[in-house]
Amino acid sequence: MDLKSTVRPFYDACLTVTPGADPGRVATILGELLADDFRSINAAETKTKAQLIGQVQFFWKLVPDLAWKIDEMLVDGQRVVVRSTATGSPRGEFMGLTLDGSRSFRIMTIDIHTVVEGRIREVHHLEEWATAIRQLKG
Repeated sequence: MDLKSTVRPFYDACLTVTPGADPGRVATILGELLADDFRSINAAETKTKAQLIGQVQFFWKLVPDLAWKIDEMLVDGQRVVVRSTATGSPRGEFMGLTLDGSRSFRIMTIDIHTVVEGRIREVHHLEEWATAIRQLKG
């Protein structure tokens, strides 16, 4: 099994907004891609599969040009480490700011996905949201 091919749609088809696509499509793709007992973990919280799907759908509406570009993928056993760059121009309330889409952010992210039986079971992730806020404030 090619673990990189398993993880890639998480970025290309889910985190990256596809122009003209229905945000409901994201729920279908993530529903198949993520294990039923999936967990999204960072230092502040752990999200379930349903919570992550809801968050991604919300981001599609809030950041209509959101793009998540994979810069590097490394495989170690059942784990896939992804270093990526996220960009976008939010429209609306975003991290305490009210934005109109005229300002954008560019941040680095690091994710460690654990793949079990062809599905992502968990992801530990880190995003530079403090950097995004500084960029969006101008």
